[in-house]
Amino acid sequence: MEKIQHAFINALIFNEAKKGNYESGDSYHTVLTDDYFICSVADGLGSGPVARESSQVIPQILREFHHETIDQLMYRFNAGMPQKRGAAVAIFKVDFNKKTLEYSCVGNIRFYLYRKEIDEIIYPLPVMGYLSGRPQKLRTQLYTYVENDLFLIHSDGVELRNPKTMMRKTAVPEQLYRAILEAIQTGDDATFITGSLLK
Repeated sequence: MEKIQHAFINALIFNEAKKGNYESGDSYHTVLTDDYFICSVADGLGSGPVARESSQVIPQILREFHHETIDQLMYRFNAGMPQKRGAAVAIFKVDFNKKTLEYSCVGNIRFYLYRKEIDEIIYPLPVMGYLSGRPQKLRTQLYTYVENDLFLIHSDGVELRNPKTMMRKTAVPEQLYRAILEAIQTGDDATFITGSLLK
């Protein structure tokens, strides 16, 4: 488990390779500055080293270009996929000053934002398919958030029967993290990140 603790965000990360593999085909990367937090999860097609080669495009690009817009980053991710297997990719950016969360996804990564004050769960629909280098349409969405809103993002190796109910029953990311660990049986590459937005 990796922890991210900051005045504006608190998050926990789980990442595990498919049984029998040394390398996970999932990759994730986070960027934290005084002004924003970026988180991306990529699920390379297949498993093992070939899948990881595709998913590792994302952290390589984020390290250098995290200051760019979500759309610009997604297009860069896509441009890095030719001659690779391809990957499902989701990315979101939390702007601490504007109190906004911007999200984009191509493929089977799941994302939920639970707005506790009004008991609303936002589940943006992804664009079907995966990044492969071919021309790609994006559906980037922008949301506002308030203090203590809870988020969850996970790859398809994490199978949850009712994530919305789990989020409603947990007050903090640590509780949600433990609840997911107890609920899942991971036989595939698996990544999930729970977090709360503070202040």
